[in-house]
Amino acid sequence: MTEKSSTPYNIRKKQEKNAAYRELIRAELADELYDKILNIIVIEKRYRDKNFSAKELSEELNTNTRYISAVINSRFNTNFSCLINEFRIKEALHKMKDKRFANMTIEEIGSEVGFANRQSFYASFYRIMGETPNSYRKRNSTSKI
Repeated sequence: MTEKSSTPYNIRKKQEKNAAYRELIRAELADELYDKILNIIVIEKRYRDKNFSAKELSEELNTNTRYISAVINSRFNTNFSCLINEFRIKEALHKMKDKRFANMTIEEIGSEVGFANRQSFYASFYRIMGETPNSYRKRNSTSKI
């Protein structure tokens, strides 16, 4: 009998990397890019776009992906994908608790907040919340049936 992994969804632990390019960006430029990144991701809600990428973000900001990565790593202490997924999960949490979205399935919510498929939604949700979307929704359901 083979032993099952204790971590579902094949989640690996985050490994710290010491990227040399983080030191190459000037503080003023980093601050400016930080504000612009927040505006595009949060205010414009671009995280909802399933195909939104660091390359696309860098093109919109007329810079390169190394600078985008450096700013996200230094200011948010994460990488681009994890940052985008955190915003997606935050919105999904809101929708799962809000009775206006009670008729939506978990998969519909995942898709609406920007996940390309069920597996990526469940894996990201579990990584961030430590439980599945279904168990979270059941625990936080406002309408007790």
